[in-house]
Order: sequence, then C-alpha cells, then structure tokens
Amino acid sequence: MQWTGKLIGGALGALFGPVGVAVGAALGHHYDVSTDQRAALAPAEQFFRSTFLVMGHVAKADGRVTEREIAAARSVMQGLLLSGEQVRMAIALFNAGKQPGFDLDPELARLRASCGMQPEILRVFLEIQLRFALAGSDMAAATRTRVTRVAQGVGVEPQLLARMEAAFRGGDARAAAANAAAALDARIAGAYRTLEVDPDIDDADLVKAYRRLMSRHHPDKLKANGLPDSMLEHAKQRTQAIREAYELLRERRGTS
Repeated sequence: MQWTGKLIGGALGALFGPVGVAVGAALGHHYDVSTDQRAALAPAEQFFRSTFLVMGHVAKADGRVTEREIAAARSVMQGLLLSGEQVRMAIALFNAGKQPGFDLDPELARLRASCGMQPEILRVFLEIQLRFALAGSDMAAATRTRVTRVAQGVGVEPQLLARMEAAFRGGDARAAAANAAAALDARIAGAYRTLEVDPDIDDADLVKAYRRLMSRHHPDKLKANGLPDSMLEHAKQRTQAIREAYELLRERRGTS
C-alpha cells in the first residue's frame, strides 16, 4: 500500500482547512491507488499521470522549485483547459514528482509501454515538458540536463530536442523584435524553426515537411492514438503555429 500520495494530498489540503485535508487526502489516495495499480492504467490515464509527475521532477532539478516554475506549471494546466478536478490531481502529481524518492526512469518506461506504439504521443509529452521548462527556468543548466534525460527516456535524439527548443523560442524572438523589419526577419526565421527545416530547403521539400508535421500533430489523429482530451489543446496550438509558419513562408516565397 502506498502512503506518499495521502501525505502529500493531506498537506496540500491543509492549506484550505479541515475540509481541504479530507479532499487532499482523497486525491492522494487516488494517486496511491494508481501507483499500486499502474500497470493497469489506460494510455490516456498514464499520459496524464506521467505528464505532471515528470513536470514536478523537472521543476526540482536544481533542488528547489521557484515561484516562476509554479506559475509555469499552472500556466500549462490552464493552457490544457483542465477541469477543476483535473487541476487538483495535476497539482498532487506535480508535488509527488518533486519528492526525493521519485524515480524517473521507471515512470518513463511505463509511459513508453503504454504509448510506445504511438511516437507522436510521446513527442507531445516531451513538448509539454519543454514548454514548461522554458517558461519555468529558461532551461537553466540543471533543468536542461533533466529535460535531456526525459527526451532520451522517450526516444527523442538530442538533435530533435534542439530543433523543438528552437521552435518554441522562435515565438519569444518575434515578440522581442524592436522594429517592423527586424520583427519580420525574426518571424521568418522562427517559421523555419517551427517547421523544423533549414532556410535553404526547396519548395517541394517545404511542402512535405509541412504536411508531415500537420499529420503528426493533428488533434484528431492524436486523440485516436490515445492522447487524452485534456491534452488536445496543446496539439491544437501546435497545428495552428505550424499552419501560420507555413503560410508565412509560402507568402514570402511566392508559392501557391
């Protein structure tokens, strides 16, 4: 029988008085049961569990969790349009992932076993962790090491991780542009990063890259492959960014 979740949930609930203790302990009990029975989790449940456990583990990379990282975690939860109950469970899992006894490798192994036949799902998982790490600490040294380990654990090579990071940073570069000309150049450079291609790619290969990414991140396809509904907002945001990047480059290249 696991007791970690009950202790964490009870402590979390204590912030809200006696009733909160009971609610928090109940959430912790749910976590403990899922830990005891983790082999029986459905892919969507395993994805949700791993997402926030690993997020908490990444947040604790340097030994402490900052207010910025907590805000980043809440931003991810809001961006995924979680329900109130899902947010409470996500917080309990996040806190469990921060604990010294959390073992990353077995958790990633369970995620791979549950979703391993669908690499697109594992990539969405990594994108969520990467987005959190960039917002929480700008991928500071200890965090970068931990995210790299997570990437390796889900079968993503360092080169692809670097491309993914560049794609996410592209938006920051556009927003920071000081004038219209610089902003356009930054948007174009960011669009190439978003599509994970080099600027010297020819038009035909650009179309292929666009179609490949749209197929990989299409919400309907990901849902059919087991991505939980609570994570679909991330996929929608990615397909929108990919579509906008392609439309920008198509306009600049003068292609139809």
